[in-house]
Amino acid sequence: MLEKILKDKIKELGPLPDDDTASPKLKLSRKSGISPKKSKYLTPLQQKLNELYEAVKNYTDVRGRRLSAIFLRLPSRSELPDYYLTIKKPIDMEKVKSHMMSNKYQDVDSFVDEFVLMFNNACTYNEPESLIYKDALVLHKVLLETKRDLDGEDDAHIPNVKLLIQELIHNLFVSVLSHQDDEGRCYSDSLAEIPATDPSTPNKPPLTFEIIRRNIETNRYRRLDVFQEHMFEVLERARRLNRTDSEIYEDAVELQHFFIKIRDELCKNGEILLSPALSFTLKHLQHDLEKEKKEKLPKEIEEDKQKREEEKKELSESEKNMSDDHSGSHGTYGIQRTYSQDCSFKDNMYHVGDYVYVEPAEPNLLPHIVCIERLWEDDTGEKWLYGCWFYRPNETFHLATRKFLEKEVFKSDYYNKILVSKILGKCVVMFVKEYFKIRPEGFRAEDVFVCESRYSAKTKSFKKIKLWTMPLSAVKFVPRHTPLPVVRVASVFANSDKIENKESIEPMNEETKGDENNSIIDKDREDVPVEISNGEPGCQYYEQLHYNDLWLKIGDCVFIKSHGLVQPRVGRIEKMWVRGGAAYFFGPIFIHPEETEHEPTKMFYKKEVFLSNVEETCTMTCVIGKCSVLSFKDYLSCRPTEVNENEVYICESRYNETDKQMKRFKGLKRFSLSAKVLDDEVYYFRKPIVPHKEPSPLLDKKIQDLEMKFAEFEEPDEDHEEGVDEEAETAEQPSVPQLQTPVPNEMEIAPYTPPQSTPKSVKGTKQKEGKRKTNPSGYILFSSEMRAVIKAKHPDFSFGELSRLVGTEWRNLEAVKKAEYEERAAKQAEQQERERAAQQQQCASPRAGTPVGAIMGVVPPPTPMGILHQQMTPVTGVIGQSVTTMVGGSPTVTTTGAPYGQQGQQAPPPYPTQVAAQQAIQQQPSTPMFVAPPPKTQRLLHSEAYLRYIEGLRADSNTVSKWDQSLSARRQDVHLTKEQESRLPSHWLKSKGAHTTMVDALWRLRDIMLRDTLNIRHAYSLE
Repeated sequence: MLEKILKDKIKELGPLPDDDTASPKLKLSRKSGISPKKSKYLTPLQQKLNELYEAVKNYTDVRGRRLSAIFLRLPSRSELPDYYLTIKKPIDMEKVKSHMMSNKYQDVDSFVDEFVLMFNNACTYNEPESLIYKDALVLHKVLLETKRDLDGEDDAHIPNVKLLIQELIHNLFVSVLSHQDDEGRCYSDSLAEIPATDPSTPNKPPLTFEIIRRNIETNRYRRLDVFQEHMFEVLERARRLNRTDSEIYEDAVELQHFFIKIRDELCKNGEILLSPALSFTLKHLQHDLEKEKKEKLPKEIEEDKQKREEEKKELSESEKNMSDDHSGSHGTYGIQRTYSQDCSFKDNMYHVGDYVYVEPAEPNLLPHIVCIERLWEDDTGEKWLYGCWFYRPNETFHLATRKFLEKEVFKSDYYNKILVSKILGKCVVMFVKEYFKIRPEGFRAEDVFVCESRYSAKTKSFKKIKLWTMPLSAVKFVPRHTPLPVVRVASVFANSDKIENKESIEPMNEETKGDENNSIIDKDREDVPVEISNGEPGCQYYEQLHYNDLWLKIGDCVFIKSHGLVQPRVGRIEKMWVRGGAAYFFGPIFIHPEETEHEPTKMFYKKEVFLSNVEETCTMTCVIGKCSVLSFKDYLSCRPTEVNENEVYICESRYNETDKQMKRFKGLKRFSLSAKVLDDEVYYFRKPIVPHKEPSPLLDKKIQDLEMKFAEFEEPDEDHEEGVDEEAETAEQPSVPQLQTPVPNEMEIAPYTPPQSTPKSVKGTKQKEGKRKTNPSGYILFSSEMRAVIKAKHPDFSFGELSRLVGTEWRNLEAVKKAEYEERAAKQAEQQERERAAQQQQCASPRAGTPVGAIMGVVPPPTPMGILHQQMTPVTGVIGQSVTTMVGGSPTVTTTGAPYGQQGQQAPPPYPTQVAAQQAIQQQPSTPMFVAPPPKTQRLLHSEAYLRYIEGLRADSNTVSKWDQSLSARRQDVHLTKEQESRLPSHWLKSKGAHTTMVDALWRLRDIMLRDTLNIRHAYSLE
């Protein structure tokens, strides 16, 4: 029965709270930093989170105080009930650590957000001038700097949009120019022969594929639609200047089809690049081709008809000439021809359809290739043939860039008759579709040729043969064992053309160099006026306007000249008009984070701006450039292609100037414009980027202000003391004895510049005046009085807990009493200013001939022993004991730690060798490495030693530090992390000397100092 009651009670209470006392395993895991559920190997995310946590937890200030102590655990509800009323989401570092151990954080940003929430809570609850407030800001900065170091470059993950656009254009151009048919012929080869300008528009600048290639190499294209416009201009000119049945026309159509296909694949139909160029599709191209053929086909049919009549007329004339020749040579006998399908000559039989070599018309030329179409014998017994001539590539007119198939010949439009006796041998010309698969039987490979196109000598153009209509041959063909590879070779004119054209190309490059390399080819635009119903009279409104070399449209964001601001203001154009020759625009203003009021712990995106409720009318002369402001969603996924990345901003919130509040909104306003306005091209990332947040620009300034206030409170007389210290340094150095431990030669000591011999009191005071402009506030004055009272009531509280209680008391203090403290602080500031002015007058002109140190009654600090010199001044005790020094050649006894600077205590006698050593030391000034603070009790009250002393007191120990562990520590037993090594005082040493690392050198320095300490103890019999 009792067991059942206990189980019901456990269910009623729920799970155990997240506390160290509740789970010993969790407490152990927090100390070790490794989750007990996981293995000893951490994931990369766990390692990064661990490094971030340890960096915040272990951070110490210049005094060695750990700032994270107050943030480790929240105060209880009984201690600070109003804290839980003010803070809606309380959190501490222990809770963050437990979440980290349970793998709650899926990324670094969620981990950082909880730390930022903790620091925001501290700044919300505590006074802006409290120590906890300052510690929260410092740790906030440490967290973000550590995260930035772990992440590396912030902008490395943002793609370079301009480079991607240039790469897309380059890939598209290469794909189009290397597009080939089934036989491996590049379609662009034939287009190399078209002229660079259209005769109908001679004033238009020349444009060819070669010019486009140079534009791509010099990065002159920033828009896809501009590049497409140039490519289509070349292809459309080829179609316009050639017949619809010509090879050039067909190649141009094929390339334009292929361009659109590859363009859509690279842009993924707008998913990668959204451009106005995508609006031209294959349907538009097909419509243009049909319209063009409808206009050109009737003209071409008429031209073909005339051409056939001319050929028929030429053929009849040639036959008439042949009959005239025979009749003239044989009198009245007429010509009698006997046609046959074959004939024999020199034991060779020739048939109609055979291909033969014919003697060239000129010597040193290759034999002509002729296809026999007719054979006959005249009445004199002479045998004749009539046929079509085939030209080799070197017998045609073409550009040197054109490539040909191996063994390629072209069917010409030249026909003629020739004696059979001129035949030199047989050969074979095969159609391209059969050449690579079969071969003629009984012929050598060098006597077999391939024909793919016909050549017109009149138009000097090539045209692919679709249907092979040559006479059938009696040659037998057999399949090839292995099909021949399609190989294209360069023209025989290629090498010679390079040499001849080299000089002509270079001047052209020099002429166009300035235009090509220095200017971006922009899209042609026009001013687009618009009618507005509620517009002002005398104003012409525009949707798109060109002004001051800038094309602007409604919805564009621009930089506006700002007076007194670090960055130019950003405005958005919602209306623009021209009145009286001057242009204006109206729209809202975007402001930067530094122009808003916010907590220093607030974080912002790197290029974040806020849409303000301020709308202004500005002149266009104030515009100094274009930029882009994107919503949060667009900033993560896309970029405009014509805007540099450093001119792209993100905006996800609206800032109200009245209540100083930031409020998120769904998105920025979008505008619908007419078709005449040129839209921006937008590139969409394949993967959304992850923008990082940065600390507020006010963070560093706030930390510096608080540090100056705390430093002023802790060292109110520092100006005076510094002047005293600098004057004391000009006095002669004290004599030092000979120590038993010499300085080893294996370690170099950092040099120290000795002080000047002239007085520095006035100079030091002026320097500190520029640094100490802020004075203690009422809160700091209250803290100085209340801390002692709270310390007396709670002697066991740490320094951080005392600071928290002081802040609570200040918040609960009445407004009247707060005003009294502020008034007292103001009076104290005035008194300090008067004292500083008096010190300047007093220290400006010391009495001539009197050492400055003697006037002020101060001696320089003792030189550390066993570090720099083998002759050192012995220390006779700890705080409150005297040191023997030399001022003006005579011994002076001054206490270093006596309350209120009492003097007169006698120092112990020096070594027997001390007197001799004093004279040597007086001749050369010492160069101490460690400069001790001035012997002032006021400064000691708030020094690092005092703070560490009051925090280190324990009831169960008579000492503050664990000196026994420090003495027994050895180098091989201590393993330091990289972060701990970075905090070591490496600047004490000039170099690591003969040691392996700087850590080994510091260990050696520690051993030397311990040895010298023991020597001093033995020399003075200190207990």
